[in-house]
Amino acid sequence: MKPDSMQTIDRAMLIIRSFSAKDNELSLAELHRKLGLSKSSLQRILNSLVFHGLLEKDEKRKVYKLGIELYFLGQLVERNSHLLSISKPFMEELRDELGESIALNILHQNERKCIAYLEGKHELTTLSYVGQTSPLYAGASAKVLLAFLPTEEVNGILDEIVFSPISKNTILSKERLKKELNKIKEEGYSVSFEERVAGAFSISAPIFNRFNEIIAAVTISAPTVRIDNEKIKVYINHVKMTANLISNQLDY
Repeated sequence: MKPDSMQTIDRAMLIIRSFSAKDNELSLAELHRKLGLSKSSLQRILNSLVFHGLLEKDEKRKVYKLGIELYFLGQLVERNSHLLSISKPFMEELRDELGESIALNILHQNERKCIAYLEGKHELTTLSYVGQTSPLYAGASAKVLLAFLPTEEVNGILDEIVFSPISKNTILSKERLKKELNKIKEEGYSVSFEERVAGAFSISAPIFNRFNEIIAAVTISAPTVRIDNEKIKVYINHVKMTANLISNQLDY
């Protein structure tokens, strides 16, 4: 059994992680339903999180949201993260060159997770956010992150995947996904047409560390209405070049 102090920390983390882009404000009752913790325990931890600036409370509406202190901590992480600090300038250059949304994604707990995002410059653009996750069988970045893992690791993940349709083009079989992963390894990039989001297209390329291990993927996304064969060729070249530049910088 965990000491009370450790249990309190675990519960505080559960509370913070309950917030998302969709659930950016939560009441005590909603947190109680989500987490199953007693309202008295929740209230004590919430008061402490508010005191330390990790949460903010709207006294009028009786709802909580993530606090400004988390933003400052996030800025420290970004400044001190080798991957983020190196990738950001190259991502900005790619976004400015092509005008489309750019994301940096990693593999986290057998999911694709966005750790950096730059919105495109067009009025009609594809949207993502830092912290967004998706399964490894859907989308360009997810497939790239999976494709370049060691074979044993890939097979282990494939054995555990439960396929579920996200859109009309979602891959729903292990055999088809395996073929796709082999193709991605041969070509050095991945393409997705509406595999997760209707009307969205994306291209992703792998970023490697100095041991030639995949650690991230850089991705460009755009609405399908702005895509044609010539643009696809240009985007593939630019995304692969950006991924290579980031990998080379990480090597130093």
